Amino acid sequence: MIDGSSAFLENLCNSFGPSGFEKEPTRIMRDYVHKYSDNVMTDNLGSLLFTKKGRSDRPVVLLPAHVDEIGFIVSSVNELGFLTFNPLGDWFDQVLLGQRVKVKTSKGMIPGIIAAKPPHLLPHSERAKMVAQDKMFIDVGASNEDEAKAMGIKIGNPVVPDSSYSTIKKKVVRDGRRRGSEVIAIGKAFDNRSGAFIAAEVVRILKEDNIDHPNTVVGAATTQEEVGLRGARTTAYLVKPEVCLTIDVDLAGDVPGIEAKDAPTKMGLGPSITTYDSSMIPNQGLLEFVLKVAEGAKIPYQLSQTGGDGGATDAGIVHMSNAGCPTLVIGVPTRHVHAHAGMMSLKDIENTTKLLVEVIMRLDRKTAEGFSAV
Repeated sequence: MIDGSSAFLENLCNSFGPSGFEKEPTRIMRDYVHKYSDNVMTDNLGSLLFTKKGRSDRPVVLLPAHVDEIGFIVSSVNELGFLTFNPLGDWFDQVLLGQRVKVKTSKGMIPGIIAAKPPHLLPHSERAKMVAQDKMFIDVGASNEDEAKAMGIKIGNPVVPDSSYSTIKKKVVRDGRRRGSEVIAIGKAFDNRSGAFIAAEVVRILKEDNIDHPNTVVGAATTQEEVGLRGARTTAYLVKPEVCLTIDVDLAGDVPGIEAKDAPTKMGLGPSITTYDSSMIPNQGLLEFVLKVAEGAKIPYQLSQTGGDGGATDAGIVHMSNAGCPTLVIGVPTRHVHAHAGMMSLKDIENTTKLLVEVIMRLDRKTAEGFSAV
């Protein structure tokens, strides 16, 4: 990963942008991609679209990746100056208590802590029970409602985790043998700033390396995915893609207590290619095409599947857009998704980018039309 790209990824992940409040990461994306794109525009929900034309107008290949992160929104300020809040996106209540957050106000960013009644004051029978989010509050240091309001706090303020990007360089050891080294990133919003980063990097590489591709590529940093795949709907309406390669994180299963049947991919072993999730069954022709490209280019990959009600991505909307669109999800196996800090391998980021570039180099009109032929 080049130095400029590394700084871009860090800046993007650190930026403030929960669902419905994505302007900061969207502007960072725009400032990065404009010099590599033939056209940059936004839709009326704030999704950013950036186009790289190849030697043919068709097929139109959409690379959507949502740029919003999970967060919170202030629902009240009580008489003691504490804030209640609603989630923006799907949070597991158990990961919230004691975490630092940032509240964005008209007067600037206010630090706070998610807290609840201390366990010392709970009956013994209550201590072992999980505290629900609606029993928690955000403490910004105020002693009354007037002090909180003087800070600029009001109902509707957005909130995100206070969690900065950092990296660990580790030695890779498998089967008792040294296998080189690897950089692991730690931080917030990897779901799905990592995907937005990859979409931008694909367009950069196509431009800087002057890569010949028989199609038109449209990268998209979509908004409000975590609250209902909303930006994907408006993006698909504008772009009218003929092929969609959605980029998102995947749940890495190399964590204690997880069985391979529930989450088969592992961090550091290559991009995830989703064979099924609750919102979409991928186009089988497109799936086989991507697998063949990965094997021919010797890019490692992992097949994945998400059962139950979890795992929906922008692909769930795009594949049903217009008259339908052959769609596949390619992702980065990520540990601790939907928490204040996650982990991902930068090697997986690089291999996902490489795979998408290789696919785009081979994706001509005849091939794309074959995905829907009967």
